[in-house]
Amino acid sequence: MVTGASGGIGEAIARALHREGFSVALGARRVERLEALTAELGARAWHHPLDVADGASVGEFCDRLGRVDVLVNNAGGALGLDPVAEANEDDWLVMYQSNVMGTLRMTKALLPRLIASGNGLVVNIGSVAGFEPYPGGAGYNAAKHALRALNDVLRMELLGKPVRVSEIDPGMVETDFSLVRFKGDTARASRVYDGVTPLTPDDVAQCVSFVATRPSHVDIDHLVVRPRDQARAHLVNRAR
Repeated sequence: MVTGASGGIGEAIARALHREGFSVALGARRVERLEALTAELGARAWHHPLDVADGASVGEFCDRLGRVDVLVNNAGGALGLDPVAEANEDDWLVMYQSNVMGTLRMTKALLPRLIASGNGLVVNIGSVAGFEPYPGGAGYNAAKHALRALNDVLRMELLGKPVRVSEIDPGMVETDFSLVRFKGDTARASRVYDGVTPLTPDDVAQCVSFVATRPSHVDIDHLVVRPRDQARAHLVNRAR
């Protein structure tokens, strides 16, 4: 089960797990993209509309699922670069709903099935922003720090049960992340990657695939992946 599967990292994860032989259930708000991806993947792929910020949508989606071995909580994102003094509270709430509450809703709904599978796995897509705050990222930093705390306590709570919990924390990845953050401003979004070779969605998806194919006794607790030119969330080498 992959959330936010209609593009970027989520789409790449769906493809990678499908190549590994998993049957993939795909959820996102952009249904037309899910339809195209499911048609392309063919056998062992299914989709349904999903908005992780809406409890009713999560319930409807999860009620349609059968056995679940792997849950990838990928849906999330950032809005704006406002400092705390000028914070847009609506944007903060949106970020919390997708990054934190959405992960909570999906995990809570599917934990019984993950446990019942006998070898369940929860993979939460975090960010280096979850442990490296940076100016301009206040709201996103806070949301991803909360996700990291959720991930850590979940692993403690599930100790002794047949479910592994992993967090994958990417650095700079070229997706529509920045386009969403800047609310459709393509010029501003493209400047984020000026002079840098960022990660691709497939780079992150390969990390998920690696985690999901380890033996059942191996839990990759946290995996941090960055471009070579990024040493910290805010420290980037640019060629020009």
